[in-house]
Amino acid sequence: MAFTTISNMFGASPIRPLQKHMESVQACITQLMPFFDAVLTGDWDEARKQQAEISRLENAADDLKRELRLNMPRSLFMAMSRRDLLEVLTMQDKIANKAKDIAGLITGREMGFPADFGPLLKAFVARSIDASAQAQKAINELDELVETGFRGNEVQLVEAMIHKLDEIESDTDTIQVKIRSSLFAIENELNPVDVMFLYRIIDWIGDLGDLAQRVGSRLELMLAR
Repeated sequence: MAFTTISNMFGASPIRPLQKHMESVQACITQLMPFFDAVLTGDWDEARKQQAEISRLENAADDLKRELRLNMPRSLFMAMSRRDLLEVLTMQDKIANKAKDIAGLITGREMGFPADFGPLLKAFVARSIDASAQAQKAINELDELVETGFRGNEVQLVEAMIHKLDEIESDTDTIQVKIRSSLFAIENELNPVDVMFLYRIIDWIGDLGDLAQRVGSRLELMLAR
């Protein structure tokens, strides 16, 4: 009976559900690779299948987000503030939302890309996925951070992970500059409306890395407190 009372006082730990949500987010964003493979070869039947799978995975992540928000403990005895955890959850959720937006816009318009954009575009998407994967690695260390009281070697490990995440996001920025420059060089040869949407997709892919970095930034603030 006493154990039950103490358990109710402290509430269930939100860390594992947060990690589970990030796992779902990563599954969603990873699906962008086969999606772009299909788009770049003009296989719109396959692209639509992949887009539907991305949408399904984003919806699954949304379900986990809602469940975590509704059940996150309000106890003052939590190792981290509820606000911090909710902000991390929000950043994670935006990654999956952006992946869904990218696939939805491209499929809805059956957008084509300049023939020589393929390798650079795929490298851009792949490095953005790497950024999210690195954010997931850091999130997966949260339970260890709590156990060590946010002290010692575990803190240094997570700080190194966040530094690596910053490096990966910087790589995505570099690729984004290259691909925007390539598009700028030929935009007069393309339909102006198509050019507008191509720039939008480039920006949205860049947002994936930015959002992953923000997950790391929230963790960094938590370490500093």
